[in-house]
Amino acid sequence: MSGKRDLYIGIMSGTSLDGVDVVLCEIDTSSCTLISSLEYPLSLELKADILTMIEGKSTLEAVGQIDHRLGLLFTQAVGALLIRENIEVSSIKAIGLHGQTLWHEPTGEYPFSMQLGDPNILTAKTGIPVVADFRRKDVALGGQGAPFAPAFHEFIFGNINSFVSIVNIGGIANISILDEKLIGYDTGCGNVLLDMWIAAHQGVSYDEDGEWAKSGSIDYGLLDSMMSDDYFAQPYPKSTGREKFNKAWLQSCLVGKTHNPEDVQRTLLELTALSISNEVLRFNRDVVLLCGGGAKNSFLVERIKALTPNVEVTIAQNADYIEAMTFAWLAYKRVHKEIVNLKDVTGASDNAILGGLYE
Repeated sequence: MSGKRDLYIGIMSGTSLDGVDVVLCEIDTSSCTLISSLEYPLSLELKADILTMIEGKSTLEAVGQIDHRLGLLFTQAVGALLIRENIEVSSIKAIGLHGQTLWHEPTGEYPFSMQLGDPNILTAKTGIPVVADFRRKDVALGGQGAPFAPAFHEFIFGNINSFVSIVNIGGIANISILDEKLIGYDTGCGNVLLDMWIAAHQGVSYDEDGEWAKSGSIDYGLLDSMMSDDYFAQPYPKSTGREKFNKAWLQSCLVGKTHNPEDVQRTLLELTALSISNEVLRFNRDVVLLCGGGAKNSFLVERIKALTPNVEVTIAQNADYIEAMTFAWLAYKRVHKEIVNLKDVTGASDNAILGGLYE
């Protein structure tokens, strides 16, 4: 029997750096219903400063300033949703804040995952409790601290009566396999290299429907070079981010040969499609549900379908906002002091209550 249904807000700013997704969800013990959603813009200046920091050019002062600026940004995003929907602050139980990942290194000598965006600013300015810092408890327990989406995918898709896999294509792509033992991991790059390359050569933030990629041809030598990276052969649990798949990584693959920019874009799209499809085909699934920003790239979806001919590929309901919904749900779990079923996904020694509560 379902318990009391409460309203939660979820905020997600992913590795694509293409904006802040904010959702309002009604959540109880058995369901998470999307009530409303909003994509709030990330300024070009803040995006550039974040990318500069990720590239390793930073100071402690800059880290503190980015943390504060992101806290203000998330506060503005929540305010925009509350005003648009005419929602009383008192009706919101809590906000689940992922934060902006700056660096993710769960397998080093001193494992950590860093997300910035001061939750104290968000709760001080909205008056709503905030749950943040979800990943570091999992890392402290020996886990990857990512991906978290599989636990939510199990919650919302677990009753589908077929063999289903879910693929989220954000900046980084991840896959969830709903089985007796939940499996989930990052498959590799999603949109991150595609967006980076077209921004550098066309001056736009993304390749709508893969139109520029369509104009190029696959460079199979380049594709083989990229697919030979050790990450793709690593066993799960595993996770990755911009600290791996970035400008320097791509430049190392391009060294020694001249490439037409549109051919590189086409090859990068194939890299994303192939690295996802290879993982889908590892498991005997009838259906793959796509979500995340990459699910809106019709040419990318077309290539995934072509590479998985015996699998039904479809777009999940609320595909753009499932990641933000994940963090609304994780806030619900934290407020109710419920453990999250992630150890089989991340490799942590145990499941745990995740996130810090800022009141």
